[in-house]
Amino acid sequence: MDTQVAKIILQQIGGRRFVAMTGSHDFINLGNGLRMSLSRNKTSANRLEIIYNGGADLYNVRFYRQSINHKTFEVTIKDIKTIDGVYCDILEDIFTDVTGLYTHF
Repeated sequence: MDTQVAKIILQQIGGRRFVAMTGSHDFINLGNGLRMSLSRNKTSANRLEIIYNGGADLYNVRFYRQSINHKTFEVTIKDIKTIDGVYCDILEDIFTDVTGLYTHF
């Protein structure tokens, strides 16, 4: 699987600085995007997916809450905020607006 798209997305949202400032972890390469776990923030979102739309050269951003029932192992997903058609230079601003977490000083 090609890791180039995921690496570019991480670089565009701030790279190592983003990871250190936000506490995001568990980065997963989706082939055409990047998924990560979020630390506690002003919403209940604990996951973020950024998917690259190559045809439009834009991103689709999805903040959601994933939880697991430990008795039945049923996974529940609740969308918090979805934004389609995002330019790379406003990914950090959207992240801060939705989570309240700053990506830089």
